[in-house]
Amino acid sequence: MTYTISSSERLRKSSADAETKALLYLMNFHEDHDEIHYFIVDFFNDLTGMDRMSDKLWDIQSKGTSNSSPKALGKELVTLFKNFVSEFEFDNFILFAGGVSNTVRIDSTKKVFKIDNIKPNGLKKLKEGLLEECKAKTYINDSDITTQKINEFLNNVLFVIDDKEPSEYVKSIIKNHIALIPSKDELSTIFNEIRKIQSDKKNTSPVEGISITSTDQSLNYYRHLTSGQIKMLVISRIINRNPFDRGCPIHFVDIFNSFPVEIRQEALEDCKIAFSRALFNKNAPEEFWMLFNETYNKIIEHPDKNVEEIFGLLNRNIKQACPDFDVLSLKYFIATVKEGLQNDY
Repeated sequence: MTYTISSSERLRKSSADAETKALLYLMNFHEDHDEIHYFIVDFFNDLTGMDRMSDKLWDIQSKGTSNSSPKALGKELVTLFKNFVSEFEFDNFILFAGGVSNTVRIDSTKKVFKIDNIKPNGLKKLKEGLLEECKAKTYINDSDITTQKINEFLNNVLFVIDDKEPSEYVKSIIKNHIALIPSKDELSTIFNEIRKIQSDKKNTSPVEGISITSTDQSLNYYRHLTSGQIKMLVISRIINRNPFDRGCPIHFVDIFNSFPVEIRQEALEDCKIAFSRALFNKNAPEEFWMLFNETYNKIIEHPDKNVEEIFGLLNRNIKQACPDFDVLSLKYFIATVKEGLQNDY
């Protein structure tokens, strides 16, 4: 079983926002978002989500145009169809579109839909567009371009209409639990940072023509981001500090110095590991953001109180609900947030 990379491209400015929105849609809004760990850029397609052990793939083609006709949508489906007929198994096929003309949807209020919500004449035009584009591509075999395969493929496609500003896509990562949500401009800045990272992945060594024999080999070329990396970026911007920087946070030094000398570094690393587990625990994201919100607010309300005092002010139930922290690691967490915010008060 072999898959050869074809039609890889550098990020076009006109489609950059759409591709980053598609990534954040997959990370936060798709029904399977909790399963998705990797976001692979411009390898199988514009974007492909992958679970932690590369057993499941979510393939996305993005289109930034805001008023696409049915035939134009059909043409945009060609790379998804290429993957559908490939030797690799893709579990989901998603066309993420900036918008569609009024000739596409039966129910125009639906932002996420399958082909049963496409008007009959629109579906006919969509198939024409897909067929024309398939025949024009050298990377699709003529034997794969059959009515049966096209119909089977279209029954598996999910159409998603972009209906959000960049800031809203970033805000969704935070789960609406932080009372002091960054401003729209700050959220847009974070979106632009994610877009740049995504764009940089396209500018790494070219992969056109490379052949792989298993989906996990796509990770060898490092054209991917992880959900954890994106969450880390957001956290770092909110608290103005990378929580996993080397060294000990200033506000944790007194506690650190009370540890026996021979175990200080090990204990510090244990605290960082617990923080990392809490941040990336997909089974308790709401609990983490609630604790973050509580900690953030207590520090803002009581800027002169130390870590031990802030710890005592936190709601007991909120502390208990976040399963990855213990007493010491939670105090490390408080110290990290406090250090990041110290220039704000």
